[in-house]
Amino acid sequence: MARGDAEFVEFARAASGRLVHAAFLMTGDHHRAEDAAQTALARTYASWSRIRENDAYGYARSVLVNHLVDGWRRPIREYPTEDVPDRHGDDVADEVATRRWLLAILGTLSPRERAIVVLRYYFDLPEAQVARELGVSVGTVKSTSSRALEKLRGVEAAAPEGTRR
Repeated sequence: MARGDAEFVEFARAASGRLVHAAFLMTGDHHRAEDAAQTALARTYASWSRIRENDAYGYARSVLVNHLVDGWRRPIREYPTEDVPDRHGDDVADEVATRRWLLAILGTLSPRERAIVVLRYYFDLPEAQVARELGVSVGTVKSTSSRALEKLRGVEAAAPEGTRR
């Protein structure tokens, strides 16, 4: 292995789950989330020698968000195929109901609102950092966050049993 590769492998193992989860919250699509996280890790690896001593996770998160925002600006064309992917897993009805409910709620938000909610409340970033990462003003983050939370409160009452917090 090249110098620093083992260190990156350790970082990727530790960070990939959280990056995939964040991308899933932002996209609502597990496959797109995995692709976005993989892209973020590949781009992070390309800059590893420069960023490994700093906040590597913050760098990977920024790459992830920028990649997803670019996708909203320039949507990727998908072409359907005859092949259906394999489905795995146990029948866990409560988890599925909760996940569908969460995705439905997040689906009511615009891409910008969704990105701001995920960065602010999933990553727990301050408004100024969210503004920097998305290239918007702090006021935009505040107003968009407020509107998004109001939307989420409006649909919270329709939560399935056991998902309200």
